[in-house]
Amino acid sequence: MRASLRRVWGLCYRHLALYRRSWPRLLELMYWPILQMLVWGFVTAYLAGLQQNTASVAAGILLGGVLLWEVALRSQMGFAITFLEEIWSRNLGHIFVSPLRPGELVAGLMTMATLRMLVGVLPAVALAWALYGFGLFRMGPVVVLFFAALMLMGWAVALGVTAMILRHGAGAEPLAWSVLFGLTPFACVFYPLSTLPVALQWVAQAIPAAHVFEGMRAALTEGRIDGYHLGMAFGLDLLWLLVLGRVFRAQFEAARRSGALLTIGE
Repeated sequence: MRASLRRVWGLCYRHLALYRRSWPRLLELMYWPILQMLVWGFVTAYLAGLQQNTASVAAGILLGGVLLWEVALRSQMGFAITFLEEIWSRNLGHIFVSPLRPGELVAGLMTMATLRMLVGVLPAVALAWALYGFGLFRMGPVVVLFFAALMLMGWAVALGVTAMILRHGAGAEPLAWSVLFGLTPFACVFYPLSTLPVALQWVAQAIPAAHVFEGMRAALTEGRIDGYHLGMAFGLDLLWLLVLGRVFRAQFEAARRSGALLTIGE
């Protein structure tokens, strides 16, 4: 167990060392979350300035949705881009000459995704409070559960993306930046599930984030914890992780047998 943790730490340290020596990398982590928060913050400030109760509530829901959706985005991108950096540096084959196991690789990628997400999102959360008076944590401790559910979803999607990269190489790399944006209309980030057409509601109910944002709206507008949607979010997260984890493992073993781990990215 200790040896396994040491190998995971070694993988993480390799990437942490890159950030220690490169401030532009740190800036890039915070850039998009802060930019998104500023743009939507001005929109919410305008809505709140209408001095209507419904407008003020809508402003909080919009800004809360932006900040929480960044948790899923940064978790997925952090996982996938950390994996891509091993490919770009021609290091993927080298690390598997070492005793590193596939599960330890995934654990290291998840750890780096969490760190990248926190560095990117927490400054945006702090600025939302400082500039617009919106405290994400005013919903209470349930915010931690929202963070966890969205992180798990981000990791699950990233496992699917990395499996596609292992299968199709550089042609699948753009998915690391775009795949979650394609789910945004069905994740109900800015509007209730009931807004969607009935046929699309069934699609949205299979997405963990849609349940997280239904729970967020209940916490902001009614001050209550929606146990049903929270439970559905974590249940779907586990299902997504199980299915996409198996896809990743199968594609990884196929790439190792074919020698693609040494040639991918060339």
